[in-house]
Amino acid sequence: MNWDMLEPILVIISIDLILGGDNAVVIALASRNLPKEQRNKAILLGTGLAIGARVLLTAVALYLLQIPFLQLIGGLLLVYIAIKLLVENEAQPNIKSGDNLWGAVKTIVFADLVMGFDNVLAIAGASHNNILLVIMGLLISVPIIIWGSRFILKWMDRFPTLVYFGAGILAYTAAEMVLEDQYVMQRMHSFTFLENMLPVMTVIAVLTLGYWMNKRNVKQA
Repeated sequence: MNWDMLEPILVIISIDLILGGDNAVVIALASRNLPKEQRNKAILLGTGLAIGARVLLTAVALYLLQIPFLQLIGGLLLVYIAIKLLVENEAQPNIKSGDNLWGAVKTIVFADLVMGFDNVLAIAGASHNNILLVIMGLLISVPIIIWGSRFILKWMDRFPTLVYFGAGILAYTAAEMVLEDQYVMQRMHSFTFLENMLPVMTVIAVLTLGYWMNKRNVKQA
């Protein structure tokens, strides 16, 4: 496996680990009222179906991103998601626990689809139109999220800089999406320096803006 294939897989895994904490909480909440012998079944079935649904959604996103200007729009939206990740402390999702196996499975899949839009968009941008990379990245990262979710969340709480690292990855992916838009690509070839610097400039801008907004919110609190 060469670096050209390994690099997007590592980015996809990083995106899922950063953005997937809430999804892991959903899995725990949805299955908490089940008997112990059914919890693992609910987690495995729900997660398996959620992975399948996410792969399909990402494949659709990859197709849609071929439409003119949608790569540009998707990249700008991903910049917004990166900033939102830095400045918003979202409350624990209000998830109704299933009282039977299939009820819990449906809750896990539905909640994952609703909450996974940012993951899908980011992964579509990072995969460079290669659905195989999407599948490989998800198969590696999702089990880590499920079984290590509490560990991941504790580390993110303990080391807030990890959130900035994740936002930086999203910002870099967003810039690459913008540069891969056909309209932008045709016009950027004449500005090679700007084309090379845009990902770095986007990361710096997102992290600086996020840091400034967090400082402002602390002062206002």
